[in-house]
This record gives sequence, structure tokens and C-alpha cells, in this order.
Amino acid sequence: MPTPHNEAIKGSIAKIVLMSGDPLRAKYIAEKYLENSELVNDVRGMYAYTGFYKGKRITVMGHGMGMPSIGIYSYELFKFYDVDVIIRMGSCGSYNPTYKIGDTILTNKVKTISNISKEILGEEIYELPIHENINEKLKESARDLGIELKEACVTTVDVFDVYFENIRNNKDFEIVEMEAFGLFAMAKLLNKKCACLLTVVDGTFSEDEISPEDREKKLDSMIKVTLETTLKLN
Repeated sequence: MPTPHNEAIKGSIAKIVLMSGDPLRAKYIAEKYLENSELVNDVRGMYAYTGFYKGKRITVMGHGMGMPSIGIYSYELFKFYDVDVIIRMGSCGSYNPTYKIGDTILTNKVKTISNISKEILGEEIYELPIHENINEKLKESARDLGIELKEACVTTVDVFDVYFENIRNNKDFEIVEMEAFGLFAMAKLLNKKCACLLTVVDGTFSEDEISPEDREKKLDSMIKVTLETTLKLN
């Protein structure tokens, strides 16, 4: 049965789901890269499309902004739609000049300064393990495509950090975004798998940034690596 946030019929969502914060990016990926794609959900404008990439059946879907939002959608996908793997493709901010605007970042460690794990997992946890097997396949796909991946520790926060100097002045952060930890917490809770690939769109060391249009449509390096990785997953 459909959930309160997803009207897709069970079976219409693939075992592997690629998610982005912006549902229009999911639409863009479906239209540009998938064959025979079908819109299976548009509740609250959170588009989900199921189609085929080089013969592999996958779903691409938006997840909104923040851990509560990705928490709802990932929980329902894992729990009620029998999804096995979710890979987040998102944008992030860099706090370290090693990671430049436009770089593709592979999450090799995920942390948070939030206490959301207390509600999801019943205990205070501020760092969660990654799934090495999926990360290795992401790295292999990047090598095959000739795309450079930079690995980094990703910190998930509850607010849009650009607006808050107390966060942007934190020298302990490398990469900051708003969703990854929530996804990894749901995967841990339900014994599922996930990964997170990001593109740097702004940085504390630079005044440059990627435009809203580019955030939606021109993060193709990250998208191509993720799509190729689906071919390596069971």
C-alpha cells in the first residue's frame, strides 16, 4: 500500500534507488539517462521515476532538505518498498581548500553534531560506518570514467550552514551538508546499505559557487559515476 508520502505501487520502485535533495534533479536524470522511465510518485512534488540504465532497473527520487526529510523517504523506501540500496547524490560545502568548487566527493566517514540518532537509533551516536563494498564500486566506476573522486569526512548539520557563522568557523569540518547522516542512520536501523556522493557547490575559502541551474542539471560527473555503479550492484 502507498505510504503517506509515496503513492508508488509496491513493485514499481526498484531495489536500487538514487536520491537527490532536489526532485527536479531526479526528473533531469530520468529524462536524460534512463530508458522507458515512468513517474511513479509525485506526492508533494517529490518525484520518483523508475526506468532502465543500460538494462539495469533503477529508481531516481528526490528526498528534500534536511535529515527529517531524507529520514522519512529513506525509511519508507527501505521498510515498505523493500529497497536494498540507496545512494545519495547531493551538494555540499567545503571547509578545506583541498576540496574545490566542482569537485566530486566520496563520503568515507559520516558524522553529525545533531542528536538525531537518539530518536532514530535509541542512543547517542555521532559517527556511523560507511559501506565499504559500495564505496569501492563507486571508486572503480570513477576510474573507468576518468573522473577524479576525492574522499572526505562529511559532517551533517541541521541548518543551512551558509547562514550561520558559528558553524562556518568550525575548523574541524572538511565537508558539510544536511542529509547524509540521516540516511546512514536509517540504513543502520533497518540493516540496509547506502552511500553518499557529493559535489562541492560553495566553500568557506572561496566566493565562487554553482548556480541553482547548475545544481539541478550540471552535476553530471557525480551522476555518471553513480549510474555506472548501479551496474556493479546486485
